[in-house]
Amino acid sequence: MGNLVAIVGRPNVGKSTLFNRLTGSRQAIVDEASGVTRDRLYGKAFWNGIEFSVVDTGGYAINTDDIFEEEIRKQVLIAIEEADVILFVVDVVTGVTDYDEGVAAMLRRTDKKVIVVVNKVDNNERIPEASYFYSMGLEDMFPISSINGAGTGDLLDKVVEVLPKDVVEENIELPRFTIVGRPNAGKSSLINALIGVDRNIVTPISGTTRDSIFTRYNKFGHDFYLVDTAGLRKKAKVSEDLEFYSVMRAIRAIENSDVCLLMIDATRGFEGQDQKVFSLIERNRKGVIILVNKWDLIEKDNKTTKIYEEEIRQSIAPYTDIPIIFTSALTKQRIHKTIETALTVYENKSRKITTSQLNEYLLPIMENTPPPATKGKFIKIKYVTQLPTSTPTFAFFCNLPQYIKDPYKRFLENKIRKQWDFTGVPVQIVFRKK
Repeated sequence: MGNLVAIVGRPNVGKSTLFNRLTGSRQAIVDEASGVTRDRLYGKAFWNGIEFSVVDTGGYAINTDDIFEEEIRKQVLIAIEEADVILFVVDVVTGVTDYDEGVAAMLRRTDKKVIVVVNKVDNNERIPEASYFYSMGLEDMFPISSINGAGTGDLLDKVVEVLPKDVVEENIELPRFTIVGRPNAGKSSLINALIGVDRNIVTPISGTTRDSIFTRYNKFGHDFYLVDTAGLRKKAKVSEDLEFYSVMRAIRAIENSDVCLLMIDATRGFEGQDQKVFSLIERNRKGVIILVNKWDLIEKDNKTTKIYEEEIRQSIAPYTDIPIIFTSALTKQRIHKTIETALTVYENKSRKITTSQLNEYLLPIMENTPPPATKGKFIKIKYVTQLPTSTPTFAFFCNLPQYIKDPYKRFLENKIRKQWDFTGVPVQIVFRKK
């Protein structure tokens, strides 16, 4: 299971800065005004050899007090439900506020691990003030300064210590296919069509599937797990506090799978939410297939499919090598093709290419079209090898790795894809110093 750590707390206590510290990124957009964190709130942290996901819940609040309280309440509830460890961030300068009391009251009732992070302890004089927060009745407390990093090491030690230890599940070697997508795109119906029993109660109300359901699929010579996720819900209020809930759910499901079947509703097209899920899949480097479901409901002529497919490909550019299948869970159209494609993508993801094959094919190409010289320096790539990672990663050893730009990376990736089948799989290209 991917472990999930959620950061909660009221605005302006420094959640984004802490998020950036933990994930080593400048991902969240941080601004002095309240509630400006937007969107890029999911990242991976790595400490003492352990990797976990971090979600900053802060960017989803809207700025009016009454809704605001309600929003924070929802975020805390979702964090309690979904995360393994909750970091409750408070601000030593303002002290314990009513808000903090309210959040603490909710957190005291959960059996999840909660750690109080007292932020803005930027000097030693403030350390005694941090102890006031014990009054909230939560036991673990760490004074830190997310600006200068003081105390974050101890905090991370604690987080890693309390993360649930991985329970190795049986049959882990079976491929896992996860069906992700917006509510009502037809995910459960697809699983039912495949398995032939109403394992999931399908009702046309959005958000009726609870949590991920694992189903072992063992027929027609295939054997794998199908995972149905709890529907990426779009909130009723279509305000800026957008996809937080669905994203938390999706992250879990995506991290646990080998190949994601991203299902979109043909009657609605490839929307912003689908785009977000697609980029989550990409960032987790999972195999992916796009299923255009409810295709039976579309008025068609001989060009419809082609035009539709073009539109999707434009939305997911620069990723081109991705299977798109037009299905109908209702009429069972192309359901078996879906499974066969998923198995092919799984094989592609596990494909290993020998170093000699790689060099034989790629060295002459790089000889003929070397990377463009930068600042008068010529870049010489000596050899290439595939790294032993869970998704295809190719290391190119060269004299000046820092000068190689993205277009050349894409050029090499396209050459690799042309020669070997990596359809549906993200290919990573890294340059290392020889």
